[in-house]
Order: sequence, then C-alpha cells, then structure tokens
Amino acid sequence: MEISKINIVYFSPTHTSAKVAKAIAKGFGNIESEVFDATRKEVALKAEKDSLTIVAVPVYGGHIAITARHRLEMLEGNGTPVIPVVVYGNRAYEEALKELAALLEEKGFIPVAGATFIGEHSYSTDEKPIAKGRPDSNDLAYAENFGKAVSVKIDKLSDVESGRVDVAKIRKPKQPFFKLLGFVFNVLRLRRSGKPMPVTPVTDESLCKHCGACVVACPVAAIEKGREEATNASRCIRCCACVKVCPHKARTFDTPFADLLSKYFGSQKENCTIL
Repeated sequence: MEISKINIVYFSPTHTSAKVAKAIAKGFGNIESEVFDATRKEVALKAEKDSLTIVAVPVYGGHIAITARHRLEMLEGNGTPVIPVVVYGNRAYEEALKELAALLEEKGFIPVAGATFIGEHSYSTDEKPIAKGRPDSNDLAYAENFGKAVSVKIDKLSDVESGRVDVAKIRKPKQPFFKLLGFVFNVLRLRRSGKPMPVTPVTDESLCKHCGACVVACPVAAIEKGREEATNASRCIRCCACVKVCPHKARTFDTPFADLLSKYFGSQKENCTIL
C-alpha cells in the first residue's frame, strides 16, 4: 500500500517525545508531513486511510500522561495505520504503550508498529542525572532507521489490517532484578515515612527575572505571567518543563524520588520496537 502523507502527533513538554516522533517520520523520506502539537491544546485530526500517523507521548508513573490522553481525544482515524510511541525516563513504561495503542484503536487507527524510547527523565538534573541528554544522536538515528523499516513494511502490505501488530508483544528492556528490588524497597520506606513530598516546582525569587520562559513552557497554564514565582498546584503535572527551560536556574523540583531514580536506574536502557 502507498502512503500519501504522515501526521506527526505528540504531547511533549520537555521536547523528548517530539524529537523521537520527528526522527521516525524522517525515516520515511520525502513524504509530505504535518505536525500536530498537543502539548498545550487538543489537536483535531481526521486522518485519511492512505496516511500514516505517528503518535508519541511521555510516560508518567508507568502510564501515558493523563493530560496527553485528554489532548488526543479529538483524533479520528479511518482504518488509518498508526505507530504508537511512548517515551519514558529509563525506569519503566509498564502499561503505557498498550494504553496508547488501545486509545488509538478506539479512535479508528490500526497499529502497524510500536516503540518505546528513552528520554531524559523530568526529574533529571546535573547533580542527579536520569537518562541525561536522551534521546541522543544514537537514539534519533535508531528512530530514523525504525521509520525506514516501517516504510518498507507498509510498502509490502496489501491492506492495513494485514499489518496490524500487538504492541503487548514488544521486547522488554533488561532490568537488573536487585536494583529494581532496591528501588521498590526504598520507595515504600519513603512513603511510609510520612515525609512531605513536593507538589510543584519552587522558585528562588532572588534568581527569578520574570522573563516568562516558564509561562510559555508550561503545558497546563499553571504559571501566570508576572507571577512566575508561584505555581498553581491544582494544574501542575510535574513535567518540569519550567525547570528545564528557566535560563536563570530559578526553578527546581527537589524530590527524593530523583535520588532513587538516579541511583537505581543509572544504567541506560535500550529503545525497543515492534514491527
């Protein structure tokens, strides 16, 4: 079958999912493409049957981000081939890929491939690195080659249904058992301690210049222009886009989970795909 257009859809507060989705699309060559950025608003897309849609979202707590799910509600397929992609911070994606594929199937899409990619964790800092700098150039090259492989597969299909895949069968990345056990044990101990956990990033008012970069970066309008020192806790999704974008290092999200993630998930996992 022949693809006439590629729809690139992503929810990407810290740009990791966007980079991966665009790299996959690059693997298809010079086919016309259109970007649908769901980071700050719902996207309306009625995908034609002869188009291909790539949907990439981050994983929060082992699931697709709730805000991402809401932003994808207006997607509509027509037996359209789709590549569901989840990007996670080197811990685990758990049910996220299956959740995304199921959502897209409900919307009329047919998964013909799937992928799980590593992206720098939202909580990662220079002091507590968690998949720092990923996706890197090797990850993006891998994504582009994956796109080429999907393109070859689609060219050989007589119809979309014959190319359907069950993303639950994707190869799982290796995880050292004792490191996972240590992480779980310490998370349980932390939660039982009753120690208050940070709810939102905080601002060092002596460093904040009220430049508004965090206001623009926030995907849920939790920060108000002119009052950048405050964060609306009822809206904040702890994506830490505001932390990563601040040019003055005024914003931080000092969570003890960052220590545990950096300690137990320092070994870089592999990206995995299914065709």
